[in-house]
Amino acid sequence: MSDYLVNAASKPALRKIMQALGAPTPVELARAEGVYRQAFLEHRRVLFGAAGGASAREIVGRALETTGARVDSADVPRPGDDDIYDALVFDATNMAGAADLKALYEFFHPVAPKLTKNARVVVLTGRPASMNTVAAAAAARAVEGFTRSLAKEIGKFGSTVNLLYIEPGAEQRIAAPLRFFLSGHSAFVDGQALTVTAAGLFPAEPPETQPLAGKTALVTGGARGIGAATAARLASEGAHVVCLDIPQDKDTLEETVGGFGGTALALDITDEAAPRRIADFFNDKFGGVDIVIHNAGVTRDKTLANMPEHYWDMVLAINLDAILAIDAVLTDEKVINEHGRVVCLCSIGGIAGNRGQTNYGATKAGLIGFVEHRANTQRERGVTVNAVAPGFIETRMTAEMPFSLREAGRRLASLGQGGTPGDVAEAITFLCTPGAGGISGNVLRVCGQSLIGA
Repeated sequence: MSDYLVNAASKPALRKIMQALGAPTPVELARAEGVYRQAFLEHRRVLFGAAGGASAREIVGRALETTGARVDSADVPRPGDDDIYDALVFDATNMAGAADLKALYEFFHPVAPKLTKNARVVVLTGRPASMNTVAAAAAARAVEGFTRSLAKEIGKFGSTVNLLYIEPGAEQRIAAPLRFFLSGHSAFVDGQALTVTAAGLFPAEPPETQPLAGKTALVTGGARGIGAATAARLASEGAHVVCLDIPQDKDTLEETVGGFGGTALALDITDEAAPRRIADFFNDKFGGVDIVIHNAGVTRDKTLANMPEHYWDMVLAINLDAILAIDAVLTDEKVINEHGRVVCLCSIGGIAGNRGQTNYGATKAGLIGFVEHRANTQRERGVTVNAVAPGFIETRMTAEMPFSLREAGRRLASLGQGGTPGDVAEAITFLCTPGAGGISGNVLRVCGQSLIGA
């Protein structure tokens, strides 16, 4: 379902009327089309700055050189009045204390008004838990508050601000996350922080284009919606994708995989035999699996006082129990290959909770616990485990919501609109790339910086 305000605001005459009436005027997001490109910022202009003693300056500089952008340095004289920028990058690593935070003001204050619509801002800082002093940890965490607040200021222009926490020794792993946040592939990811760690295996030379070539992927709940969008996106980057869904949706499932040359696997994941059948299927046909997307899930909403027992049991069985059972076999038997990727579909409902969703909220919060723990057990094999938490996404389900609730879901976000299944698919695909090998145990929200769960 399209957003009528986004459509109206894209027309200059209507936009002026809407502004005069005080109506929201969300900017149409500049989403990337197609696959990853090396020079994705060609003809764009980026300003790069760094605090004194920043540790990632050289690596960030080299990464920016491959984007095709014109990169200006904040070390040279300040830009002129007519200069505008499509992106800002600031290295705030190695701040020793609160006094060093002044560097944020000095860099961003003069150029904040010089950003184009749909601009990208990325800030890097040290991981607070890895800092040597309390003052340094406080300064690092202060950077997150800065970025989230700046995101709320410029989101009305379709622009995003995101943060990379860098663990000492992980500087060589930041190129892919930096490129993702700077690209149109992250158009609905705003006000978020990812932690890049130095632990575990990391590929020697992660490819920037067709990064999933030769990989085999499993997407559960892949017949339609976010699952289908994710499967198609993974396939576009070179993966052979197996879509799994219930036997009742076999026709839709086969139609979906036919669109990108994938494989259909009609199976109920709550069947006790499902974990064994999945493991045997991938071992026999592909010699293992590289990517596992736990997307299958259901809602059965009622307030707890009115919730039938079978509503509780069904949601827990599909959304959590089945995932744990499948993971136990795939992980314990090493069906997931080295440098594998596991991504769980979480939800804002698992972070903030929703009325009438005690069952659903419990399962999605449970997946966060699963991701955080499982990530620590797989690092030696280079397997990453992460979650993606969608906010308000334009789907058939949200199209059936009452108008007032649907509008609240759209407008209570810095970007002032809902996302698409493709936005979620983009985040999942990024986390599955070899270059995301330094990211594990993270929950990445795809919500346009929604107020809910903030």
